[in-house]
Amino acid sequence: MDRLLAMQTFVRVVETGSFSAVAREQSSTQSAISKQVAALEKHLGAKLLTRTTRTLALTDDGLRYFEDARRLVAEVTEAEGQLRRGEQQLLGWLRLASSVGFGVRVLRPHVRSFLAAHPGVKIDLKLNDGFIDLVEQGIDVAVRIGNLADSTLVARRIGRIGRAVVASRDYVQAATARGTLPRIPEDLKQHPCIVYTELRNRNLWDFSTPDGSSVWVRVEGPLQTNASEIVRAAVLDGVGIAYSPTWLFQDLIDRGEVQVLLPGWPTSPLPLHLVSPPERRHAAKVRAFSEHLAAALVDCPMCN
Repeated sequence: MDRLLAMQTFVRVVETGSFSAVAREQSSTQSAISKQVAALEKHLGAKLLTRTTRTLALTDDGLRYFEDARRLVAEVTEAEGQLRRGEQQLLGWLRLASSVGFGVRVLRPHVRSFLAAHPGVKIDLKLNDGFIDLVEQGIDVAVRIGNLADSTLVARRIGRIGRAVVASRDYVQAATARGTLPRIPEDLKQHPCIVYTELRNRNLWDFSTPDGSSVWVRVEGPLQTNASEIVRAAVLDGVGIAYSPTWLFQDLIDRGEVQVLLPGWPTSPLPLHLVSPPERRHAAKVRAFSEHLAAALVDCPMCN
């Protein structure tokens, strides 16, 4: 039995909760994966997992072994990577996650420049506006926008995201002609608003007054969505007003197709973090990408 391989297999079975998922990862069979875990249990003289036709659960011994095994697997992988690349070169896959809009409109050029600087690295980029479990998906580092929930993930703040209230040029012209263009945040209650559901506040939009205090407005509208690209399209289609990161609309604002409303009422920026599972935070590729992106975003007016 290859004990390291069996340990790696056991760790991924626990992380994914599935023998079949690990079999697909390793281009193997479910039976072969099950045999590896069984051989590891026999070697250790302890039952690690309880199995039914539908569920997997760690035994008490399995729970204690899993945490040490996951740490050891990560350390061995990193040690091998350092040995292969020497002191100058990074090698292998970096599994990166981001929201769709940020990935397409902000992250993409920095991924390209990172790959150009480190030709031995390959990036597996997963874009999803919803929540994903980094451990289950095998993600090394993820970009997270907004306040972070308490978790075991290791976070590094690398900037903040400016936001604005926006509407299409045609919407603004029509509202101006009617004399209903919003002048203060409270006026938004009389307008259809597009709500992005992946943030905790959702339809509760906040502003700062000239004296520095906060104003919160609860808005309503005909459309809510968990996809930032749908927010962008809906604004362009004249569906209503959005409260959105400026990077999602900056090109349209520059061309005059979308206009910023309530310019005298500052909006609250969102923190921008890179997060990693604890066992990946010291990986050289994670550190290198984190430094690369943090440096690249220093001069990004939309991310500071």
